[in-house]
Amino acid sequence: MLLSHARHQKPEKSGCAVKGHGEAMEGNGHDEARLARNEQEGLGRNDLLEQAFARANMVQAWKRVKANGGSAGADGLTIGETIEKLRTDWPRLKEDLFEGRYLPVPVRRVQIPKAGGGQRELGIPTVTDRLIQQALLQVLQPMIDPTFPESSYGFRPGRNAHGAVLQAQQYVQDGYEVVVDVDLEKFFDRVNHDILMDRLSRRISDKRVLRLIRRYLDAGIMDGGVVMERHEGTPQGGPLSPLLANVLLDEVDRELEKRGHKFVRYADDCNVYVHSQKAGERVLKGLRRLYGKLHLKVNENKTSVSEARGRNFLAYCLWGGSGKEVKRAVSKKAIETFKTRIRQKTKRSGGRSMQQVISELRSYLPGWKSYFGMAQTPGKFRELDEWLRHRLRALQLKHWRRGRTMYDELRKMGANREQAARIAANAKRWWHNSNMELNRIIPIAWFDRMGLPRLS
Repeated sequence: MLLSHARHQKPEKSGCAVKGHGEAMEGNGHDEARLARNEQEGLGRNDLLEQAFARANMVQAWKRVKANGGSAGADGLTIGETIEKLRTDWPRLKEDLFEGRYLPVPVRRVQIPKAGGGQRELGIPTVTDRLIQQALLQVLQPMIDPTFPESSYGFRPGRNAHGAVLQAQQYVQDGYEVVVDVDLEKFFDRVNHDILMDRLSRRISDKRVLRLIRRYLDAGIMDGGVVMERHEGTPQGGPLSPLLANVLLDEVDRELEKRGHKFVRYADDCNVYVHSQKAGERVLKGLRRLYGKLHLKVNENKTSVSEARGRNFLAYCLWGGSGKEVKRAVSKKAIETFKTRIRQKTKRSGGRSMQQVISELRSYLPGWKSYFGMAQTPGKFRELDEWLRHRLRALQLKHWRRGRTMYDELRKMGANREQAARIAANAKRWWHNSNMELNRIIPIAWFDRMGLPRLS
């Protein structure tokens, strides 16, 4: 079983190196009556496996797995091939699940580059295992999720990273201007299976479900055709992963809540907001002890007690606006990552037309804007728009290449003889030429007609 990672911009799809997660149904309440009822039902019910593999739930689970897409697991079967196989194999497979004979296929190891350097390891389950996990999730999440504290935002129905950032902003606005920013060292590599199963067994009484989840935790990793056993840790990926991560870390959340601390947690990112440096040091000492009980280790190089303003959280940072108002901004690291991606998509080589380049940007810019649209920095978005158009104008000049072609094309776009001649005379200085006069010849309206999305 795989505790999926969810960092700022986009969660990753099960079975591929990009985005998406399994989810249970929306609409879970968080009031006390619902909480008590779900706790009571969950602890006392022994028919969870029947609920998970009931036809209606399986149909819904398949729709979710199919929508999430993703690549094949270690068995090499795609989504289409898997559904054909299950048409005949499902009755036998279902019987194996109920009788406790089912053994998950080892996950396929995939490594993807991290924004800050290094590699992030994913474990891609087979489509069949993703389906089984999704079916379990749809039964377990409505039962378990309402028991989590309000300060937990990661991978929960109706809650997201935006809510976590807004809550952090409110704490700082209320005067909690020092943050204890905790980073866990190799969290997904250090998850202790026994501890996780112990915490899960306090919430689930159906031993068949517990046994199946344990087998997912113990499933090996397929790398280069070789299966490696796993006794600790969980590679990231798989629909059930986020729920299991929340179950494991819930113990720390409850202790922070019990002590009255102001905190926000999103997956393994936890920020605690206090009034002073001294208070922050005390909180950090307590967190080291709490995480130690779970056999998790704090990464001292990335953990700090510092001024909350300017500190990154989920790719946002907070800054002081006019008066005493605290505002949201895109972090410098996220801006640099954005520019790196744009440079890759608009590089002046590769033989792509302007329309092809803008088509690629249309698939990237709206998602970036959707995540960072909460930033209260309209000037920064205008600046990024101008920088992007500057790059595209330079790319257009590069496409024209020769001075004569450049002159003729500029004249067609409405430039007078003098303007076209001045730009064509410096035909190889694409970046320099893409500013000043060219801004009026290739205006913003031209990019709008080409379908380039705006950030501002």
